[in-house]
Amino acid sequence: MNRQSGTGKYEQVLERCRRLAPVPTAVAHPCEESALAGAVEAAAKGLITPILVGPTDRIHEVARLSGIDLGNTRIVDAPHSHAAAATAVGLVRQGEAELLMKGSLHTDELLGAVVARETGLRTGRRISHVFIMDIPSYHKVLIVTDGAITIAPTLEDKVDICQNAIDLAVSLDVIPPKVAILAAVETVTSKMPATLDAAALCKMSERGQIIGGVLEGPLAFDNAISSDAAKTKGIRSEVAGDPDILIAPDLEAGNILAKQLTFLANADSAGVVLGARVPIILTSRADSVRSRIASCAVAVLAAHARRQALHQTT
Repeated sequence: MNRQSGTGKYEQVLERCRRLAPVPTAVAHPCEESALAGAVEAAAKGLITPILVGPTDRIHEVARLSGIDLGNTRIVDAPHSHAAAATAVGLVRQGEAELLMKGSLHTDELLGAVVARETGLRTGRRISHVFIMDIPSYHKVLIVTDGAITIAPTLEDKVDICQNAIDLAVSLDVIPPKVAILAAVETVTSKMPATLDAAALCKMSERGQIIGGVLEGPLAFDNAISSDAAKTKGIRSEVAGDPDILIAPDLEAGNILAKQLTFLANADSAGVVLGARVPIILTSRADSVRSRIASCAVAVLAAHARRQALHQTT
């Protein structure tokens, strides 16, 4: 697929990372060229200090065949992908890593280790995924959630999905982020539960149950993105036409929206999982180098924000 060259939005994120120290990152099972190259490239840009977790011989073989120079990169041996996921999560629990990065194992396998009740990285928050999208036709980075983890979110799930996205946006220096809660229509109707959830989320924000963002919803996609469409519908809102975050009603809508933007609007998308003890970098073999690096950069900023918050509470 032909893509336009970078719009500069991701590059602004990378520029913010230049003054930050690399973050120790456990990379689970980087046993395929793109997974290994992504970690090594992020290290070369000073974003992360990777700890490669997987079968040592296989990692070295992939590096040799792909022409990847591992240098002095630390490798922690694990015999297979399941063990690599558990070991990588263990490195985070032990404080040796502040980020977790998906290698060439299945996402479900990695997240299974993350949510394990006794040995995982659970918090009081629901874990959720965000796409951080650089869309040539939109004037700033746009966060879309949740298109990868929570299939049919309840209202309580959506509270955490919103808060996770808001906290990420704040770590990207978007203060306060504007949050558009999507539905098929912009009016509240009992026939469409997503509109009821949107209205409830806005009221919960007013009552301090969701903090740090400006929420508006329900909004149809057109009047969320276009101020002209919002005016035509008589919607007066500081969010309509200028959102930083789009909250999809369910996984299918979020996934379809993100992929439409990627394949029809030439967007690049970075992927991060939030709500665990540390941010989790999710990349795929289909990701461009730019997207993989952007995923790492966003996670690095989130990790530094987490580190600062922990420091303030101690």
